[in-house]
Amino acid sequence: MAPGPTTATVMSEGLDCLYIAHLLLGGKGLLTRQSRGPSRICNIFHMSRKKGNSVTQAEGRLGQWLGSIQARCGDLAASEAKVAALLLADPLFVGASTTAEVAARAGVSPPSVVRAARAIGFAGFTELKLEIARARGTAGFFAPPAALAADAPLAAVLEASIRAGTDALTALGGAVEPAALGKAVGVLHAARQVIVFGAGPSATVAADAVFRLRAVGVTTIGIADHLSAMIAVRLLGRGDAVIVVSSTGRTATTLAIADAAASAGASLIAISNQYGTPLAKLADIALVVGGPPLPAQMAAAGSRLAQLVVVDALVAALALRDPARTRRAERAGIDLPDLS
Repeated sequence: MAPGPTTATVMSEGLDCLYIAHLLLGGKGLLTRQSRGPSRICNIFHMSRKKGNSVTQAEGRLGQWLGSIQARCGDLAASEAKVAALLLADPLFVGASTTAEVAARAGVSPPSVVRAARAIGFAGFTELKLEIARARGTAGFFAPPAALAADAPLAAVLEASIRAGTDALTALGGAVEPAALGKAVGVLHAARQVIVFGAGPSATVAADAVFRLRAVGVTTIGIADHLSAMIAVRLLGRGDAVIVVSSTGRTATTLAIADAAASAGASLIAISNQYGTPLAKLADIALVVGGPPLPAQMAAAGSRLAQLVVVDALVAALALRDPARTRRAERAGIDLPDLS
């Protein structure tokens, strides 16, 4: 089927993530397993892949599953966090071991292993092992990425960067909740104005969000200075929205902005890596990207790519929801000089 006018408008804005937005907003193939209430949901997208792709369907589902696990490790007790770290680093060992063996390697008690499995959304350790067993044919995917040495060749650096991005995007499908994404789209569509803030590496994602939202007609302001942003956010009210970006969900300046937004009555949307962090708990809507365990050299890059895809999905959905406003914004930029 040829694309309609709305699709053509979106593509002209460079939003070639419509397929991603379709999946995130209810596309076919979403498998959901829920336990212990709505706060414990593990989503797995079954994406079709063409022959010749180096990433198999099973590996894709596994990466998304690991992403959902990582997303729910933000508020674990110390002993549970040790078990979760071992699961993410060596899931095949966990899948083939007893609770006592896992406890010994993680340095915790056997009951802590069971509590950890329940805390990340499983009925118990047995169910966790069954989930791992379904992916035993993809052992190569579990190989932990090695930290780059100082004398690493550029080819190895490039390969590690590509893998970090691929793993982060794969994990995103298992972490982000379509319902939360839909709520964020509704809030942004109705908002009188939107302020976006991010500190450090997250500032680049915030800046991209400002431009992209403006390009589809959303009145959006980006303020890099913390003090100026604090003043602006305190002057907001109901009907306004604030987007804060923080991979850790614990950055002090970002939490201060988030707290000010909540106090002012503005809707708070957080883009972060995990549930259970101070930022995710404070937000009205948490868009969590998860992410696989990566070496420190690659963790920030992987998170940033996943967060940018979430921004892409938000913008694509807004453009589809209000094509008239998107066209007005497009016309507003016609006279801008071509700086390319």
